[in-house]
Order: sequence, then C-alpha cells, then structure tokens
Amino acid sequence: MVSLRTCVVALACASSALGARIQNPSIFLPSSAAKHRQDVKNIFLTSWNAYKQFAFPHDDLTPISESWTDGRNGWGASVVDALSTIFIMGEQDIFQEAVNFTTHVDFTESHTTDTASPSVPSVFETTIRYLAGMLSAYELSGQKYPELITQAETLANKLSAAWSKGNVIPYGQVNINTSTPTIQTSNIAEAGTLTLEWSRLAEYTKNDTYRALAEDSVRLLATNPAPIPGFPAQGIDPSTGKPVGAYVTWGGGSDSYLEYLIKYARLTNTDDNLFADTWATAVDSSIHTLLRTSTVGNWTYLADLDDSGTIRHVGSHLACFMAGNWIMGGRMLNNNTIVQLGLDLNEGCWNTYASTATGIGPEAFAYISKDGNYSGSTPSAGDIAFYNKHGFYITTSYYYMRPEVLESNFYAYRLTGDVKYFNRAASAVQSIQSFLKTPTVAYAPINDVDATDSDFIDDMESFWFAEVLKYLYLTFDDPNHISLDKYVFNTEAHPFIAPAEKSSYGSGKLRGANGSFKTTSGPLPEVSFAPKLPPT
Repeated sequence: MVSLRTCVVALACASSALGARIQNPSIFLPSSAAKHRQDVKNIFLTSWNAYKQFAFPHDDLTPISESWTDGRNGWGASVVDALSTIFIMGEQDIFQEAVNFTTHVDFTESHTTDTASPSVPSVFETTIRYLAGMLSAYELSGQKYPELITQAETLANKLSAAWSKGNVIPYGQVNINTSTPTIQTSNIAEAGTLTLEWSRLAEYTKNDTYRALAEDSVRLLATNPAPIPGFPAQGIDPSTGKPVGAYVTWGGGSDSYLEYLIKYARLTNTDDNLFADTWATAVDSSIHTLLRTSTVGNWTYLADLDDSGTIRHVGSHLACFMAGNWIMGGRMLNNNTIVQLGLDLNEGCWNTYASTATGIGPEAFAYISKDGNYSGSTPSAGDIAFYNKHGFYITTSYYYMRPEVLESNFYAYRLTGDVKYFNRAASAVQSIQSFLKTPTVAYAPINDVDATDSDFIDDMESFWFAEVLKYLYLTFDDPNHISLDKYVFNTEAHPFIAPAEKSSYGSGKLRGANGSFKTTSGPLPEVSFAPKLPPT
C-alpha cells in the first residue's frame, strides 16, 4: 500500500509523468483470451435466449419460475439495457432486432401491471438503463438509428416532470401517466447521476435544457455545506435543496454521484473545474477520514461515516466501483497516489471474491482496523473466525449479480496490463458457470456466496446483460476495442464516445468548505433496491 506519511494531501502527490490517459498502450492478451470471450458470449446468449422465451417483452426474466417481472415500467428493460453489450459482442442480427423493438416502445405511458407502483419509475434507474442504452447504441452504431434519439427525447420529456415544482434537485420518481413527481426525499446518487446522459441527449437534440437540468442539480449538491469537505450527506430534500441526515459513504445512495463528478469532466472536457475539483476534494477527504486497513491481511477499505460522525467499518459490493473510479480519476488528475490507492482498494474488493466458497463476493461485509470494529452490529464468533482468516467478514451473504468488483478489475487490467487481473476475470467466469447456472434456465443470483449449494434468487436484472457480461467480455477483448481513453462508461456500463483527453483535469487545488453544515432529519428512500425473494 502507498504510504501517506510523506503525502498528507493527495493533490500534493501529483506526477506529471502519467498524463490523463488511462490505458496501458502495451497490453498483451494471453492466448486464452478468445476462449474466455466466447465463454462470456455463450453465457450472454444462454441468458438472452431464456429471456426471449419466457420474459420478452417484459423487463426481466425470473429464471427459476420461468416467468417475468416488470419492475422497470414494463418497457422491456433487458432489451434496451442490453443494446450496447449486444453491439460490442458483434451480434448484429440480435442488435437489429433489439433496436427495432426499442424504437417501437411507447414511453409515454406505463406498461406495468404492478398495482403497488403502476407508473412511477425511478428517474435515476430509467436514465441509466433506458436513456443511456439508447444513446450509447446510437453512437456505437455510427448514428445509424436516429429513431433512438427520438425515443430518448420522448422519455426524457416525461422524466423532466421531476423538476416541475420549481426545484433544482429532481424528485426521485415520476408518474409517467400523469407527468407528476412523487414528493419525497431523495439521495445524492439519484439526484446527481444524470449528467452524462442528459448532456449527451442535449447535444443530439440541440436542446440544452436537458444538460442544464442535470448539471444544475450537481452544482447545488457540490456547493451545499457537507459533513466533510467535498462529500455531501447521502440524503437530500428536493423541495428545499437541503441535506437530509449526515451519512457519508461510497456505497449505495451516494456512489454514482461521486462517480459522475470525474466522468462528466472527462466526457465533456469542460473548462469548469467544479466537477474535477469536487471529486478530488471528496477523494482527499476520504483519504483523511475514511481510509482504513484491516488488522488481518492489511487490506485497504473505505469506511462509512454515520449520522453521528462515527466511523463504521463496513464495505459493500456496490461501493467497490470506487477502485476503478479512483484509477480513472487519478490518471486524469496526474496523481499517482490516487491511482495506487485505487489499485489497493481493488485488492481489498477482490479479496471478498477470493475468500468465499463460490469465488464470488457478498453484498456487504465488515472488518476490523486499528481504531476498532464498529459496524453497527456485533460480529459473532463465526464472523471473527472468518475475519481472522480473510481480513473481512460477511454481513449480507447474497450475490445479486452485481458488476462493481469486475468493473474495477477491468480498469486495473486496462491500466496495468498485469495478467493477474485477466486471470481473476477468468476465475469469475468459472464461478458464474459453476454456481449461478440454474437447474431451469439461464443464470440467477444466489443467497449465500460462501455455500456451494446455495439457493437461488428468482430474478435476473437487466444489469446482468448491461454490466457484468460486458465488463468480463471487454477484459478478454482487444484493449483498443472500447478503449478507456476513447469512451466513458455510464454507471450502467453504457459507453459514450469521449473527445480527445486534455493534458490534465481540475485546477490542482482542493475546494474549501461551503459554510457551516446543517442538516434536517427525514425518511430516506430505499437505497439501490434489490428485491430479496424467498429461496426456491
């Protein structure tokens, strides 16, 4: 691990030798790459064919019951979310079929039969899956299908009701049928993860209102007083624009707000340093306040800071995106300390895979560092025994087919070319084949990553197509195909074409405090909802 004793402030460790490029130009693919690519494609096609047989045109396949769910408003989320992966894998016939379907979806009304929430999709989830899926497919296909932009514009116009009450921060949900928002508190991930998609839509429609809506929300979040410099509280009230609570985390509810700060700077090459500088300040605050190493194994983690200002020694699969994000942002800032810490964080996240019986990591975990082991709950004797062997213990045991660890592993491989990351991806494919393949059709989440005979969870979300299988496929692919120096991935792994990189990003200075932090209390929406279905 990099020592911070001689580098107290992260920005003081910048190295001009890096440049803002991310990828190693001399990556040599092992001879097994073609086989591994085909293995991933076969997993994709098996999943896709099962979806088509049992779930199409609904949102998601339920592989155990061989049926479907419509949790994303019944617009065929798996199809739209899979568009960029299908194109990247070279399945042109399937891509054409998927485009034809997408261009005929009626995004002006809900298609779901869910009586509990019939027409109220998440603005965030709809943006990152549907809008991004269509925009990315339009770009990847050489702008061959302008109908995709028309569809994206129609959907965005419906979602824009999230700002219809004179609010700068969007409400998290909109009733599609009535074009009215649900008035409730939100979180910074929901409110701050729209800039890539809405700015790109503005470019293609020549309507800058889309960019302004998304960007103004981030500007307010970035300039609000914060619990620690550059790092907003997780909760936000759209009706007032004020923070709710004081919880700080790189995990769900905050994650992609932080992710998009640096990605927006890269995708737009904006001369406004607010975005890169706010990201750098959040990283610097994290190094000072959240960075921990385990007393066993010396693994590197980022803790949470709860509402009372107490460190919680916890981590999550969702939060493991930050390793790749620090690798990317560190290169953009010409900052080797951040890059190295990204690689260290990646090691800690990968260890959660390497330490389980299935070779797959859990939803959430905890650990012990020299300042204690407080996680919000008391570890059992079994937890301590597991920790003493592996340097973490499992607190939520299921795997919901999430991509974040494989995503950061992909960034680490494209940065270094080190074959160990390639081999890790290959081992993940083997684990998927061994433990996620169902006795019925396709693949499914599992309840317990540390049990080789785990029950399945009857749900196959669209990000299985969009993220997990794409990141694995690209790890085994020609690194010049969808290069990290030519594309920026949205948080659902849809690549957008990026301009040539600048020599560096940001001003090289940390942002100061935005005044005295004050917060309000109130209920927060459920973070990164993953329905925990009963075992079958």
